[in-house]
Amino acid sequence: MAGIYFHIPFCRSRCIYCDFFSSTSLNEKELYIDSICNELQDRKAYLQDQPVQTIYFGGGTPSQLSARDFEKVFQMINLCYPEVYNQLGNIEITLEANPDDINPEYVNVLRQFPFNRISLGVQSFDNKELRFLHRRHSALSAINAVKSLQKAGFDNINIDLIYGLPGQTPVVWEKNLHQAIALDIQHISAYHLTYEEETPLFKLWKQGLIRPVEEEVSILFFDLLVRLLANSGFEHYEISNFAKPGYRSRHNSAYWNGSHYLGIGASAHSYNGFSRQWNKKEAGAGYRFYRSEREIIDAKTAYNDFIITRLRTMEGIDFQELVALFGKERKTYCLKQAQSYIETQHLAIDSGHLRLTRKGIEVSDRIMSDLLAED
Repeated sequence: MAGIYFHIPFCRSRCIYCDFFSSTSLNEKELYIDSICNELQDRKAYLQDQPVQTIYFGGGTPSQLSARDFEKVFQMINLCYPEVYNQLGNIEITLEANPDDINPEYVNVLRQFPFNRISLGVQSFDNKELRFLHRRHSALSAINAVKSLQKAGFDNINIDLIYGLPGQTPVVWEKNLHQAIALDIQHISAYHLTYEEETPLFKLWKQGLIRPVEEEVSILFFDLLVRLLANSGFEHYEISNFAKPGYRSRHNSAYWNGSHYLGIGASAHSYNGFSRQWNKKEAGAGYRFYRSEREIIDAKTAYNDFIITRLRTMEGIDFQELVALFGKERKTYCLKQAQSYIETQHLAIDSGHLRLTRKGIEVSDRIMSDLLAED
């Protein structure tokens, strides 16, 4: 199984927390679309004939693209991977979208193409929080966007939420979750607000104008998240991701289970089992963004990647798979490093899998770091 990711960097406005590569100018959108089509054609052999099972348009704001833009990209997909069009019903094709872009006219545009999963960057249903984040939609427009998609027949919808905002209260966060649940969607991705360098949010923090929430409040927010979604039939299948049965994100799951993927466009990453590549953020001559840098994956890096990605998931680390890939010595090492966390019930072994417990998720970064190989 393999996936293709298209990075679409265009945004109508920039959010204060975002550190992804993006541009608020659409002047070169047509040139950029031509560039990613050329890149896809030039790199079509990268996936080494592995069947493409997922396609993901991320950003940025991919819903800034027009019907003509999508037509160009899908024509190139068909040219490079004709087998994709022979099995469209079995392929997950996701579009990230801003709620403000989703109106009946734009939904009709999307229906002209094989999108079968929509991911909406809602972030909050509280208008005060949306203004703070510099989101350009309102709570009502987010709700209406979901309803427009559902009315048009989209039955695989994700919404992104952010919690841990400065000054956020458990009451507001709980209202956000109840509103999300009431929309009868299939997937929720919920992320704690992070203060990335070079963002306006980071600068506000460093200037003392805002203050991150206390750790115990963050834990309370996460407890609310897990409990309310579990009670509403969502499966907590990855640290930040929740899905109704049968609606896990297949594209994102591929990142966590070691599948190969091809990243197209500025700043996009690729992985083929032997190396990682990432495109530079700045434009090259003729907007050929795929002037990439490359890292060869040695045995230690492969093992560490395995630990980090698998431990994020509900299934955790499969010891049988670990031995098959890295040998018995690595399993012995993993168990030795994990022992203290097993004793404190931050980790648990069940049916040959090493998993984070609910308690362990709260300190998952530290646990993962301690399980990594040093040589």
